[in-house]
Order: sequence, then C-alpha cells, then structure tokens
Amino acid sequence: MTKAKTGFTIEKDEVSGKAYDSRLMRRLIRYLKPYTLQVVVAAVLLLLISVTRLAGPYLIKIAIDQYILPRDTTGLLFISLVFIAILLLQFFINFFHVYLMQWIGQKVMFDIRRELFDHIQHLSLHFFDRNPVGRLVTRVTNDVSALNEVLTSGVVAIFGDVFTLAGIVIVMLSLDTKLALVTFCVLPFLFIVTFKFRSRVRRSFRKIRKRLAKINTFLQENISGMYIVQLFSRESVNYKRFRNLNRDYLHAHLQTIFYFALFFPIIEFLGYLAIGATIAYGGWQYRATGMTLGVLIAFIQYAQNFFRPISDLSEKYNILQGAMAASERIFKILDEKAEVFSPAQPALLPSIQKGIEFRNVWFAYQNDQYVLKDISFSIEKGQNVALVGATGSGKTSIINLLTRFYDVQKGQIFIDGGDIRKLSLENLRRRIAIVQQDVFIFSGTVADNIRLGEDFSQQRIEEAAHHVSAHEFIEHLPNGYQTDVRERGNQISTGQKQLLAFARALAFDPEILILDEATASIDPHTETLIQQALATLMANRTSIVIAHRLSTIKHADLILVLHKGRIREMGTHEKLLKKGGIYTKLYRIQIEDTGFGLQRN
Repeated sequence: MTKAKTGFTIEKDEVSGKAYDSRLMRRLIRYLKPYTLQVVVAAVLLLLISVTRLAGPYLIKIAIDQYILPRDTTGLLFISLVFIAILLLQFFINFFHVYLMQWIGQKVMFDIRRELFDHIQHLSLHFFDRNPVGRLVTRVTNDVSALNEVLTSGVVAIFGDVFTLAGIVIVMLSLDTKLALVTFCVLPFLFIVTFKFRSRVRRSFRKIRKRLAKINTFLQENISGMYIVQLFSRESVNYKRFRNLNRDYLHAHLQTIFYFALFFPIIEFLGYLAIGATIAYGGWQYRATGMTLGVLIAFIQYAQNFFRPISDLSEKYNILQGAMAASERIFKILDEKAEVFSPAQPALLPSIQKGIEFRNVWFAYQNDQYVLKDISFSIEKGQNVALVGATGSGKTSIINLLTRFYDVQKGQIFIDGGDIRKLSLENLRRRIAIVQQDVFIFSGTVADNIRLGEDFSQQRIEEAAHHVSAHEFIEHLPNGYQTDVRERGNQISTGQKQLLAFARALAFDPEILILDEATASIDPHTETLIQQALATLMANRTSIVIAHRLSTIKHADLILVLHKGRIREMGTHEKLLKKGGIYTKLYRIQIEDTGFGLQRN
C-alpha cells in the first residue's frame, strides 16, 4: 500500500499565544458545570481568605493604638486572642480551599482525558497519518496537566489576588490617602517591568511546549523502533539527535528561569522601595501631623502584602497563557471531525447472504493522487479470493476501503447489494476479521489478547487456540493463558504472535476473513501447523488473501492481479497461467527465485 501523506497537520505547536481567550475559557468552564456547588464553595472560601488577610494588620493597628500605648493589658489580651482565632480560621479555610480546588482540578482532568481519549479512538486513520503519536501523547498528558494548573492555582487564585489587592487599596486609602498614594508611587515602574517580563516569558513558554512535543515524538519513534535502531547500529546517531533536542529544551527552560530570576528580585526591590517611601513619609507625618504609630505600622504591613499578590499575578498570567495554548491544542483535536462515520440512521445487516461488490471505485489518500483507479469486481459469499500485485499496487487499500478505514472518492462498495456507507461502522466491522503480517499484541494476558474485551468464555478461547495450533505453545508459557505478554508481545516470537492473531480471528467468528500477508513471517514448521487450521478457518467464510508468495493461493476461487492501482487480470491460478500475462511472469520469477521450495506447495 502506498500512502501519500500530506504535509499539513491540524496539530500545530505554534498557537495564537493569547493570554486570555474568552471563547476557549467558555469551553473550559463547561467542564466545571458538574461541580458548580464545589466551585461556589471554593469562591466563598477564597473571599473569606482575602478578608482574613486584611484583618491581621488592622488588628495590629488597634492593638498598638488602643492597648499597647495606653498599657491596657486586658484589652491587649483580648485582641491577641482575636488575632489567634483569625489565624486559626485562616488555616482551616486555606486547607479546605486548597483541597477542594485540587479535587475539582483532578475531576476536570479526568473528564477531559476521558473525552479526549474517546474522541481520538473514533477519528479516522487519515488523522493519524498526519499526526505523530508522540504529539498526541503530549496533548493527553502535558496539555491536560496545564489545564489542571490553571483551574487549581490559576484563574481562581487570580480572583483571590484581585480581591486582596482591592481590599488593601480600600483599607489604605481609608486610613490615610496621602500615605497610600506615596506607597503606590512605584506602580508605573511595576507595570512596565511586568509587561516586559510577560512578553518575553510568553515566547519562552511557547518554545518549551514546542520542544517538549518534539522530544516526546522522537522518544516514541525511537523506543518503538528499537529493533531497527540496534540492528543498524543507530544508537550513537539517535543519541546525538536526542541530545540536540534535549539541549534545545534545556535552553528554553534556562531562558525562562533567567526571566523569572530577574523579575522577582525587581518586584521585591520595588516593593521595598515603596515600603521605604512609606516609612519615610509616614515617619514625617507621625511627627508633623500626629499620625498614630498603629496606622504607620499597619501601612507598612499592607504595603508588604500589596506587592505579593502583584508578583503572584504575573506568575498566574503565565499559567493562564500556558493553559490557553494547551486548551487551544486540545480543542483542535476535539473539533477534528471523523472523515469516516456511521450514518444517523444506519441500515441493518443481520448476516451476509450474497457477497461483496466493488463498483467503479476510485480512491486517493491525498488530493487526486489515486492509488485505486476504476476498480470493479465481485466476491460471492464463501469464495476464497486472492489479491496479487507489486508493492504499492493497491492491495491493502482495497482492504482499507472494505473495512471503511477510509471512504472512496468515486464509486461504491456493496455488501448484499447495499452500500457499506449506509451501515454503522460497528455493524460492518464486527463481520470482518483481519490477520496481518505485523500482528499487534496489547499489554495484558494471552487470553485478553484473544478476547479483546469481549465476554468470551475460557472454553471458547481455548477451542480457538486449539484450532490454529496455538494451544500447545500457550500451555508452555509460565502462566498459560494468564501469562502477561507485556507491551507489543515482546515475550513471544513473531510466529507465536501470528498464531495468537489466528486464534483471535477464529474466536470472533467473522463472516469475512482477511489475511494480509498473514503467513509471510512464519517459519516452515509453523506454517505447516497452520495450513490445515487456515483451511478450517476459511471454510464457509468469504476470504480475501493478500499474498506475495503465489504458491499459497493456487487453490483460490478467484485471483485479482493489480498493477498501478488497476485490475489487470482476473481468474483462477490455471487460467491466469494460460494467459501468459503479468501473473505468469510473477509466478515464474518466484519459481526461479525459490526453486523447488515453491513447488512443494
């Protein structure tokens, strides 16, 4: 099969970079609706936290002016107890607020990951042709985690900081307007520094996300292809490539660290500068106008508390900007429409009675670069049909269209006279089983890999394994059918994987069986074991066999010879040999290449 892959991907690492996007925020808030009560409680707790923070300096003012200077120990004891009570109240409110927000964040992450995974599973294969696996993994993991950060310590915390700042400004202005204005004199410089910091950190964060996606993609490809890496001694080359990617990722992080290391000391310097101005002017006011000592000390504490939320807001801004970028990438996936989908009112196909028909089918993976051109043929129920042709002639594309992994651009495909696009995907695919040359084995037990989540009995699983001669090797595994074969079945051989695939197909009892070079990687001894099983498996089933070894399809009811996307010849083995065409040439070439090894079949 030849896939012409497009250079365009819907998943760009470069996004708009907006710190706030109301459209995206509305979509994010939708995930909070199931937890509305918890969010309201968290908002109330946040408001109470802001109030308790404002109360501390004001209580100190009262203590100094009304009890310490007048030497009223009874009143001082009372105000101290009130202060301690507020501190305890603030502790418990903080505890419940943090726990509640983290709980909400984890719940929302769970919901988004679940929706994202479910959506990805239903996207068409063309989507995965365009998007690397590593990039998709980054979306489901890192980007969702970025959303958790903004939900738990971003947006809500921003409101808390705003409440605190507003409260501090109101209290300071009510205590002494002139002194408050002196304290706020550094705000223009603060805004300039914050603006410069924000723009530079935004670019750094975008670099970090882009380079992290590249690392994940490279890791996934390198680990999945470790066999090829080691076979061709690519370790040092791949190490250098990873080192370069890792270095780029490091530099992006170091750049961000530099900006943060510079920004926070500047904010602290401006804060202390404002406090110094407050002390100087307040001290003069204390001597000249009779300002109370309690007011001056309260002002100093409020000034300290004033600059802390501003510093936090700058950091929260970057969290928010990162979350907006992450949500944009996530929603791009969720907005991606499946190119192949079930109709709103699907037709019902109880069982196949007649057969399959391809009628004037044209198909291209990209634009008008057709890999199948005007394909027409019919397969009767129970027939054994073979597809033959050079690599890229369109054999596997025919299978992809029959299973509706892709849809045709022109023409129609029928089962029992009905267009397969009128059937639900589940109804269609439940009638088809495919055994490929490269068998995919999931992490889990042998039994799990045969049943694939279906509620098959152990007896049915073992019977299927017996029929394809897989039972013997399974029984010799450490835990038999309960042996954990781990990711991609690394504990078992290639031939054993294919035997499991045959057992899987037989257990599902399909009406259409597709063998895509299913015996190409099996040794002669294993092939001998499964030839009889294959005859049993294909009995009374419509079978489509893709094979390069023509000796394995001599007894097929019909052989289709494809060349450059068209059916050039059609007939039985004997008839095609008599024609002396493409099939005859292919057959003679294989006889010359394999000698008597082919003729034994």
